Amino acid sequence: MAVQVESAWPRYPDYYIDLVPCPDRGQVWAGDVLVAESDACLFVLEKDHVPRLYFPEADVRWEYFEATDHHSVCPFKGQADYWSLTFPGAAPADTGDNIVWTYRTPFPQVAGIEGHVCFYHEKLRVVLVETWPDGTEVPTRFPAWGDQAELVRVMDVQPLDAVTYQGPAHGDSARPVVEGGQIIGSAIVAAAKAVPGQRVTSATMIFSRAAMATDPIYFQVDAVRRGRSFSTLEVRAGQDGSVRSAGILLTAADRPDLVHDAAAMPAVDGPEQSERCDFGVTGRDLRVVGGVYGPEPDRTGPPEIHVWCRFRDAPAEPYLHAALLAQSTTHWTIAAAMLPHPGIGQADAHVSLSTGILQATLNLHDDVDVTEWLLYSNTAIWSGRGLTQGDGRVWSRDGRLVASYSVQSMIRPFDARTDPARIDHDYRRAM
Repeated sequence: MAVQVESAWPRYPDYYIDLVPCPDRGQVWAGDVLVAESDACLFVLEKDHVPRLYFPEADVRWEYFEATDHHSVCPFKGQADYWSLTFPGAAPADTGDNIVWTYRTPFPQVAGIEGHVCFYHEKLRVVLVETWPDGTEVPTRFPAWGDQAELVRVMDVQPLDAVTYQGPAHGDSARPVVEGGQIIGSAIVAAAKAVPGQRVTSATMIFSRAAMATDPIYFQVDAVRRGRSFSTLEVRAGQDGSVRSAGILLTAADRPDLVHDAAAMPAVDGPEQSERCDFGVTGRDLRVVGGVYGPEPDRTGPPEIHVWCRFRDAPAEPYLHAALLAQSTTHWTIAAAMLPHPGIGQADAHVSLSTGILQATLNLHDDVDVTEWLLYSNTAIWSGRGLTQGDGRVWSRDGRLVASYSVQSMIRPFDARTDPARIDHDYRRAM
């Protein structure tokens, strides 16, 4: 039964609820059953709330739902009516009370949600399905961390003065800690802009303290030596007045080959035969050879992971291609180190195990096009004393070795003093 709801909009003029058309197809799954699908969804982005995806009522399979007498009131949207998911033969995990809601007569400020319903993505699997220019459909769990364009935006640092570059904040996120690969990518961009006539050929970074996604990161670039052929740059990444990462980058002016040789690409399944991996970034397609990356603690195997990666859109500058390549290099070696050990897996990372990148060195051998498939081959070569060491190589699909890297990390039980509010409990959120 409808009740009179007083609108809070006059009392809070700075409050916002943005309704944004979703460019992708939305789906809702209850287990293996598709219960809603639409090409006309709306993102509802509300101040101090998690994002929500609203579906047109006509695109819901209502035979799987029953209306309830439950109601709730939002002072910025109105009164909500609810449905429960109940269908014959469903497992308990696939049912839920008051799991779908709608605002029959929303306030004028959010009139666009009339005729739409929303599902608790915390209880059902809500998915965004992109259709890429080549016709490939790439699903990503909602809510996503962001799009490829956001990944480029946060790494494309902008100069503030002759030596300082700013990387913008990403904002609130399910994963508040900035990954080491993102910091390396930003450092590559800063070095490329500081020495525009040369290409970054190597970057070594130490990660002394975590940087948070909610605030900008400032990159201080100091030239140890500038030369016509090679330049050496010291780069420090800081936040809130303290250094979070420090490193040395080498840039070089390219010359024609005098000699040329490279390690051979491993013989592994191609991306078409590999399992998709969802890290919550739309515009990126990740596929793990053999499906060996996941949360299962009893999954065991050799300490190696091979991953195919490509992006939907080509960035405007070569250094942005290099930054996107760098961003993935710190994803995999910790997981590879866990594989030989039963009872230890990705589900434990950031929950019972403190895992993180301490140091990484990336060598960029050749130009890349990140819209083409790249193979990241990762091997953990040593683990012990709370540390692990991994090596990686990146090949283009035609067999060119375009980059190589080494990563030192930690795998340790959490200190009892660790603040649980700063722990990421979703293994997918490595980006």
